[in-house]
Parts: sequence; structure tokens; C-alpha cells
Amino acid sequence: MKDEFIEPAIHIYQRPYGVQERLTLNTPSTVKVITIDPGHHVSLHRHEKRDEWWTIIDEPLDVEIDGRAWTAASSERIWIPRGMTHRIGNTGHTPGRFLEVAFGFFDEDDIERLTDDYHALS
Repeated sequence: MKDEFIEPAIHIYQRPYGVQERLTLNTPSTVKVITIDPGHHVSLHRHEKRDEWWTIIDEPLDVEIDGRAWTAASSERIWIPRGMTHRIGNTGHTPGRFLEVAFGFFDEDDIERLTDDYHALS
């Protein structure tokens, strides 16, 4: 594996012992682990002040970004540039987690919810 750099601050380095992933360095960021219960999703939304990088931790999760939809597998990395509509959900049978690293200052008022439908999927 060759060293890889993902915008804006994610660096993946090959080391003699394996791989090192540096998620942020000297940049405003928010790091969360989010659990999506089976049959649920977050609202379809976008924000203009930050980018997001998701990594699926365990269970496959359903991702939608600017109208493109797919089921993301465990350890899949997903880049969401600012301004793109996005949501994540779980049509599986067990809770699924993902790591979210948001680049930029976190501001709840920056979230533009296009659908505010946190209820269970039908």
C-alpha cells in the first residue's frame, strides 16, 4: 500500500507494522460514532459549512448521496463534500454503526433538513 491522502485531512500511511490512519491534524473537526437502529434512517439533509467522511464500522448501511443510493459494506469509506444531500439508514436486522468525521466548525443551524423523517422505515 502506498501512502494515500484524502481531502482535506485524512492521511493513510503504510508503516512497517501495518497501516496508520490520521483522521485530522490542525483542523477544526467533530468526530462521532453514530448507531442507526434497524429500520431507521436520518433525515435527508445537507450543510454548506463542512465536509463529512464516514467509515462503516460493522453492519452494512444504506447510503444516499445526491440521489445515488447503495448499501455500504463494513469498512467502506464515504466522502461527502459540503453542499451535497445525504442520508444514512439501516434496513438490516441489527444496529449498525459508522464513524463520522466532520471537517469544519460544527453548527447545528447549518443543517438544512430536506425531510425531517426520523421515524421507522416502511
